[in-house]
Amino acid sequence: MTVEDSSFNQPAGDPTIWPLDPDVIFLNHGSFGSCPRPVLEFQQQIRARLERQPVQFFVRELEGLLDAARAALAEFIGADADGLVFVPNATAGVNAVLRSLRFERGDELLVTDHEYNACRNALDFAAAQWGARVTAVAVPFPVASADDIVTAVMERVTPRTRLALFDHVTSQTGLVLPIRRLAEELASRGVETLVDGAHAPGMVPLNLRKLGVTYYTGNCHKWLCAPKGAGFLVVHRDRQPLIRPLAISHGANSTRNDRSRFQIEFGWTGTCDPSAWLSVPEALRFVGSLIPGGWSEVMRRNRALALAGRKVLCDALHIASPCPEELIGSLASVPIADAVDDGAPASPLYADPLQDTLRLLHRIEVPIIPWPAPPKRLLRISAQLYNALPQYQLLAEALKVEQR
Repeated sequence: MTVEDSSFNQPAGDPTIWPLDPDVIFLNHGSFGSCPRPVLEFQQQIRARLERQPVQFFVRELEGLLDAARAALAEFIGADADGLVFVPNATAGVNAVLRSLRFERGDELLVTDHEYNACRNALDFAAAQWGARVTAVAVPFPVASADDIVTAVMERVTPRTRLALFDHVTSQTGLVLPIRRLAEELASRGVETLVDGAHAPGMVPLNLRKLGVTYYTGNCHKWLCAPKGAGFLVVHRDRQPLIRPLAISHGANSTRNDRSRFQIEFGWTGTCDPSAWLSVPEALRFVGSLIPGGWSEVMRRNRALALAGRKVLCDALHIASPCPEELIGSLASVPIADAVDDGAPASPLYADPLQDTLRLLHRIEVPIIPWPAPPKRLLRISAQLYNALPQYQLLAEALKVEQR
């Protein structure tokens, strides 16, 4: 598809299935996603079933329901169901791994300077607990190629490097990192890989059996469009005995032997609302049915629209594309003029005044991200089935007005 392709002039399918404010141009699916109405209705049916007979649901039914949901998700992402557990979100998955592992004083934990702040904080916390050291790799942005990313990372690996933490799709810069190449190179040096795949499921094709990482966590409530609070963690079979949930609960002293300790402990960490997890198969089914070609076409269409939207913005701002197309999924970030106020953001979820201006005056919701540090800024667009090319053109015109 090209920018001129008329199929981009309208959303794909019926936009009313998405419960978004019709008066707002929503170009920020990447932050929290949006769950289609029929999937939310499915979730509500699960909640009604739970409340009708809570003991029946939690004690006698939940484990089997979770097994079925795990199996459906595992098939979609190319993972073994026995190695997949549900968590509330990818940040919780990263924390579960980092809070379970032990390191020696002087060990090195590798991360890039594009890492999501919450997960970087978790890595710093774990390092401080054990006297390990965090090595931050500077990955350029703009960046010319995937080779540049791999080279930058591998140049910082030493004999003391034990673990590398990567975003699969970087939150701030929208880069799809070459995870398989990185994992293979690191494994050859005895380094484990923990991947924060918050954005990847539903954005890029996944086959975790072939990806070669030790630990992989992701969200289902972003690009898979499941209800909020649906995440997962996949752990290589050899490492499962080491990884414990953040909440130690009944499974810690269970005498069951019909499933792994990994599954027993994560399967029940205390009373919660499991309806988001149990709705994941319905989200997979429903979103995959929205356009001919199923999920492969959903991902292809969204990526093509993100690239087309990025071109519109780059042309309007008179800048070159900051990375090659091969590093883009359904997110795309472009640098914009420096902020006038270089103070820290008021919110950990970003609160640049320009973001508020675009929303209030132009009815456009799009994130303005302080990166790599204030006053430098990026504008990040998302592309989902409810988006269309004219929306990015309106954004480009609004930027011209607000930055002149």
